[in-house]
Amino acid sequence: MQTAAWLSEQVQQKAMTVRKATTRSSNLRQDYGDKLKDEVYRQMFRLEANRRGADVDLATALLRGWLDSYSKPEAATLLEWLKKVSPLCLRMIEVKQHQSDVGQERIH
Repeated sequence: MQTAAWLSEQVQQKAMTVRKATTRSSNLRQDYGDKLKDEVYRQMFRLEANRRGADVDLATALLRGWLDSYSKPEAATLLEWLKKVSPLCLRMIEVKQHQSDVGQERIH
């Protein structure tokens, strides 16, 4: 009788572990999407603060997000977010590059 109870307890613990792992893995995917979002926002702030190379870093972060959103089917929320934020980021990059071009014309 004790063996059956012990075996039943082991099966329950294993089932709980599998459920926890499943929950954890989906959270990791969400966390990764959040990290990509944080990276994009960080680069946007760097660009606003006129940090050197921030335009390239922002473009890289966006590209990384787009590639990730298409490589993982569960990244639908990341894809929707990218569709909203990318036009703004691209406009920021264009304005920064234009400002840089105008500044270089004054130097020459």
